[in-house]
Amino acid sequence: MTMNLTDEQKDIISFDENMKISALAGSGKTSTLIEFAKSRVKSTFLYLAFNRSVKDEAIEKFSKKGVENVRIETAHSLAYRAVAIPYKYDVKNYKTADILEIPESLEKFKAEDRLDNFIFCKHIMKYLSIYCNSSAVKVTDINYLESCTSEQSKAFVTENYEYLEMAVKKILKKMDHGDIAVTHDFYLKKYQLLSPELDYDYIFFDEGQDASPSMLDIFLRQESKKIIVGDTHQQIYGWRGAINSLEQVDFEEFFLSNSFRFSQDIADLANSVLSWKSNLGEGFSKTKITGLGEYFPEKEMEGRAILSRTNIKLLAKAINFVSRNPKTKIYFEGNISSYTYADSGSSVYDVLNLYLQKREYIKDKLIKQFKSISELEEYIKKSEDNELGVLLELVRTYRHELPRLINAIKEQQAPTKEQASMVFSTIHKAKGMEYDEVELLEGFLTKTSFTKFLEDDKKDSEAFSKIIEEINILYVGITRARQKIKLPLEILLSGSSSPQIILT
Repeated sequence: MTMNLTDEQKDIISFDENMKISALAGSGKTSTLIEFAKSRVKSTFLYLAFNRSVKDEAIEKFSKKGVENVRIETAHSLAYRAVAIPYKYDVKNYKTADILEIPESLEKFKAEDRLDNFIFCKHIMKYLSIYCNSSAVKVTDINYLESCTSEQSKAFVTENYEYLEMAVKKILKKMDHGDIAVTHDFYLKKYQLLSPELDYDYIFFDEGQDASPSMLDIFLRQESKKIIVGDTHQQIYGWRGAINSLEQVDFEEFFLSNSFRFSQDIADLANSVLSWKSNLGEGFSKTKITGLGEYFPEKEMEGRAILSRTNIKLLAKAINFVSRNPKTKIYFEGNISSYTYADSGSSVYDVLNLYLQKREYIKDKLIKQFKSISELEEYIKKSEDNELGVLLELVRTYRHELPRLINAIKEQQAPTKEQASMVFSTIHKAKGMEYDEVELLEGFLTKTSFTKFLEDDKKDSEAFSKIIEEINILYVGITRARQKIKLPLEILLSGSSSPQIILT
């Protein structure tokens, strides 16, 4: 059975050249790509998904519609089969402490300052990741200093840039020769540099607004007809090197601006937030989102979620929630453990034991090296290990009570999202999700703080990028809602007469 297509969808399906599709929240981008492929049953398609969860969801959706001419992969899954397997690479998720065990990474600091060793290793990991995710051929093509934001970090990197660059080159060489385990980013980078040829008639490139330059480079080099899809307003991963690939390609542009997720009231709210960009010269006037979804006033809210800008505020809300609702089942997007561990492998319990000076209970190799909380804090500032900074903030907020509070949350955790009465998530983990009712906590960009930004005479390009990403984060939060949205009044500074929009 053929779905009822909008005029925008019909225009996309009938077009047969390279194109980019700006698909706003809930606008049926996957359904459109399915119909595009179904209309060309004799052609072969490759669908490049942003990550594993997007890939799995796409496989399910295409399969349900009986589409058999589309192969669905991530760039990493293609690279793994083409590089990691034939080269017999051992693949590893490196933690900061692991870099300590590679002698070449510590040529300058090994016999000198102990704390500098850890800072140096954290910057090596970040430098490696930035290079591997870039389109650059050589390490020297990267200006790593541009990725540093804090003054302490900039000072450390400036003083030690030559050694950092040398260490990164040596580690990459060891990985290439198979002397040490490789990272997932490494084998993707090698795949890009090998200039692979993908033999398909068409290639779909999803979530183009958050792609890495290396993924985009692989995509653009292909002879296939290319369709890149994304939403500029959902670009929220700039902090980890993602680029808006939609702005990098000169393809014919099409729009999917009709959202089937929510009604016009929520669409108007999303548009009002996006309109702030018009003050920044972002060309927002190109298109606006139209809400085609239905609002059911008497509907029982089946999926309810509390979304936060930060881990700290989310966990604080969850702690308060479980204390007031001791029998209510909850669920954390990405699992509760992902909120109490840093990417470095350190846990909140390790940081707590350091804080309480119970060093004998510390398990993590990195945290074990610090003599005090002040030393850990110095490391965080100079290395920009923000996730570890979040754990330290948690410890300082709840102290001795932290284990008991986390256990209370775990006891009320439902096995699946469907069994939970309330979902907790940061915006980044909720991206791509949708819920009947959404509550946004304090901590998002507000109209007052945005106005202050406009009045600031010292704003630079970095500040502009950050404020745009903050607008996008708020937009993503609002557009997760199908029926109702609750948000602090301070965000908008104005009331709403809609029963779907509740200002708290």
